[in-house]
Amino acid sequence: MSISIKGKHTSPHYTWGNHCDSWVLADTEGLSVKQESMPASTKEQAHFHSMAQQFFFILKGTATFYFEDEKLIITAQKGIMIPPDTIHYIANETNGQLEFLVISQPTTNNDRTNIEV
Repeated sequence: MSISIKGKHTSPHYTWGNHCDSWVLADTEGLSVKQESMPASTKEQAHFHSMAQQFFFILKGTATFYFEDEKLIITAQKGIMIPPDTIHYIANETNGQLEFLVISQPTTNNDRTNIEV
């Protein structure tokens, strides 16, 4: 096993949605850790994971989470656990940048079903 320091400047990066960023801090079969950033007025597509549970921890800004029939607002330095098979999406409904960690166990690779709403 190789031990290394991970951060935004040393980790693989990709974009998703409407100019949203993701840095892959860790990605194994059993665990995924990503740091993500969403510009103002952006949102993710509704989806669920059959196997993975996810924990979102808000670093900066305010996140709005939508579930099947519920809306939760999470502010900086707070988090939320989302169990498998839960239809959800995150949105940045503010005028500022949203930054957060998303920790998935096991990884969400090949474990995402998008929902059309």
